[in-house]
Amino acid sequence: MLIKYIHREHLDEDKYNDCVENSLQSNSYAFSWYLDIVCDNWDVLVLDDYEAVMPIPWRKKYGIKYVYPPFWVLQLGVYSNEAIDENKFLKHLFSIFKFVELRMNTHNNFELYPEFLQLKQCQKLVLNSTYSSILSKYRKDRKKDLQKAVTADLIEKWNDHPSNLIQLFKNNIGKRTPSIKENDYQNLEKLIAICIQKKVGEILAVYNKKNKLVASVFLLKHKNSITKLISSTHLKDRKNGANTFLIDRVIFKYHKDFSVFNFGGSSIKSVASFSKSFGAETEKYHQLKMNKLPKVLQLFKK
Repeated sequence: MLIKYIHREHLDEDKYNDCVENSLQSNSYAFSWYLDIVCDNWDVLVLDDYEAVMPIPWRKKYGIKYVYPPFWVLQLGVYSNEAIDENKFLKHLFSIFKFVELRMNTHNNFELYPEFLQLKQCQKLVLNSTYSSILSKYRKDRKKDLQKAVTADLIEKWNDHPSNLIQLFKNNIGKRTPSIKENDYQNLEKLIAICIQKKVGEILAVYNKKNKLVASVFLLKHKNSITKLISSTHLKDRKNGANTFLIDRVIFKYHKDFSVFNFGGSSIKSVASFSKSFGAETEKYHQLKMNKLPKVLQLFKK
């Protein structure tokens, strides 16, 4: 079992993407075209002849390379076409970098380095039943919100322009998240455009009767799953059930063609509760957090 560190420019893209596509852990975020858009830099740990891979997004500060979690990437980790000892990837990673912060995926199972593993959660909804059956499992407040949406005459609009969603996000969630920089938004707009072009992404927007955008979501499609990558509602206009209506329309459209709806997930209690109110289940994954920088430098990545 030989793990090599391969720089992006020396990567065999076909073998790498084939491994991601056919892996047990397969998701959209690890494909080379996706990481090329969202990462400042990235390299890969590769097992033998691309039997398993672990993409490594990295930056450099004060001359020190460190691993970081890029925006618009919900999970990464180890991708393999059969069960392997994933702990060896962590050994290799920690031997190269002194600072690591990165989200793994829900299929990875690590036993080593518990001091560097933080357990996080995300939510998913199984769609292998009729819409009415899924709807019957909504919590009471979700059903009330759907009634509010009907009363408010909310309108669903598929394939809205990406810039409308990004501006809505900037004006609402973005104001509470100053760590998202203008370059990150530019990456997001580019990512959405490429996903739509590749037919692996779609936008749903919700407008009120005055033609004002009140909620919007960008969805990623991969194999049997649909994922909410980014969404936003108008924070000053939240009494019309728009957020519930938004998610409900996604479920209604895709429940026949996909078997899983990933909510994007959150360990934040209120966000997790909202996702679970549609009948979603909780899944666990690990976030790596390791800081072995010399003490004088540890403050630079607090």
